[in-house]
Amino acid sequence: MNKFTSTLLLMTGAASAVSVISCKTNTKKSVVNEKKPMNIVYIMCDDHSYQTISAYDHRFIETPNIDWIANNGVRFTNSFVANSLSGPSRACMLTGKHSHANGFEDNSDSFDGSQQTFPKLLQQAGYETAMIGKWHLVSEPTGFNYWDVLVGQGDYYNPTFIKNGEKVRREGYATNITTDLAINWLDSIHDKSKPFCMFIHHKAPHRTWMPDTCDLRLYDDVTYPMPENFYDDYKDRKAAQAQKMSIIKDMNIVYDLKMADKENEIHTDNSNLEKWGRELYNQMNSAQKAAWDAYYDPIIAKFKKDKLKGKALDEWKYQRYMHDYCRVIHAIDRNVGRVLEYLRKYNLLENTMIVYTSDQGFYMGEHGWFDKRFMYEESFRTPLLVYLPGGKHGDVSELVQNIDYGPTILDLAGINVPSDMHGVSFLPLLKGEKVPQWRHSLYYHYYEYPDEHAVNKHFGVRTEKYSLMRFYGDVNSWELYDLEDDPMNMHNLYGKPGYEDITKELKAELSRLQEQYEDPIRNEIKN
Repeated sequence: MNKFTSTLLLMTGAASAVSVISCKTNTKKSVVNEKKPMNIVYIMCDDHSYQTISAYDHRFIETPNIDWIANNGVRFTNSFVANSLSGPSRACMLTGKHSHANGFEDNSDSFDGSQQTFPKLLQQAGYETAMIGKWHLVSEPTGFNYWDVLVGQGDYYNPTFIKNGEKVRREGYATNITTDLAINWLDSIHDKSKPFCMFIHHKAPHRTWMPDTCDLRLYDDVTYPMPENFYDDYKDRKAAQAQKMSIIKDMNIVYDLKMADKENEIHTDNSNLEKWGRELYNQMNSAQKAAWDAYYDPIIAKFKKDKLKGKALDEWKYQRYMHDYCRVIHAIDRNVGRVLEYLRKYNLLENTMIVYTSDQGFYMGEHGWFDKRFMYEESFRTPLLVYLPGGKHGDVSELVQNIDYGPTILDLAGINVPSDMHGVSFLPLLKGEKVPQWRHSLYYHYYEYPDEHAVNKHFGVRTEKYSLMRFYGDVNSWELYDLEDDPMNMHNLYGKPGYEDITKELKAELSRLQEQYEDPIRNEIKN
């Protein structure tokens, strides 16, 4: 057993004694109780990679409470998004439509709250709906009986919320506060005579990965394994060469890695990020600052003394990033445990569907990156774990997408799915039923360029075996990957001898999907 594994198991064991929820559910109950409509608890994090959920991957962290959902329900092994970016992904989820159809293509847009969303349809059917935590769609939430959401991206410490239109600043750590608000709504505000659909949207683990003060020393003696393609040279991938989300080149020492020294001697080539990094510290109260300083001041002093360069600096950055990211995930897992405990205590587990997901995937140093955006697997793929009383236990391998969430929840509630939604209900898959005509391909379209991170616009199609993408704008190029032989998207096969037939087939399927979803790009860029 290596040092990483033994330390991780030791820490997991200590955490498990406090936070793991152990409860039995009656799997013989009907999936849909006609006398009592099913409740829904939808938990979504911002930028939570599937690599850092132990139901998917044990290399980095153990997440026992999140894993409870998988162990007692379904783990989707081929779950994806339609547009790997926070605001657009949320709009796709709420509307069941791709970005071009719901009008929120990138984070500079504002969500049209007058349009049809599945929470509104639930309301019309008698459900109480609540949106708590990160909203990030600019306009005020609609379709919710109660909403209490973070302003913009939200802050980790002492964040400002907007509660049904009124700004409220709350002391504490955002992940804990969001859970407090959710439990309080269930306990004291929700009309218990009605079924509910509650959205718990965490700010974490979004950049800048600021841990709770009680978790600052967690995993200190863990050395995380480096991705084998950390030093990717991006050969034959023009858009990857142009991006600006490299841990080596673009991760800011002060803003991202917390090296805001009191002497103001550490400076970077991005003065705005450096300034914001220091402002994040200044938003803390005195007790939070004291805990923060006790941990980070010695690290800052050592960093100054060591004067790291080259690969030593690159790999130091990676380790600092991974430590903070995993600490933030630990706080999420602890708070998921709190929600599960409440549901268990009040006998709600036997009549509540629980969803755990992220608004997209995230890079844990693969290709040398942090962030998301690309159609490459780590950002296109997203975790999706669903507990349904009386439903299937185990894995679902069918291709699903976040445009399917709304149709699935409507189907569960017995509400007709509108014909203009692009997504389809995967409720039959949750019940363990076989669906012979299930989709065999997914459509993706990313729009935000050049800000932020300079990832060029692109669209594409993914099947069980292949991924084909078309970059357009400043970089005009095609990329093709055999996902069985090259799951990390390292070897662009487009234009290579022997791939002519599959390229033709994939382009035809891409055109079919663009026609099906009526994406205007089909008239601007021909495949």
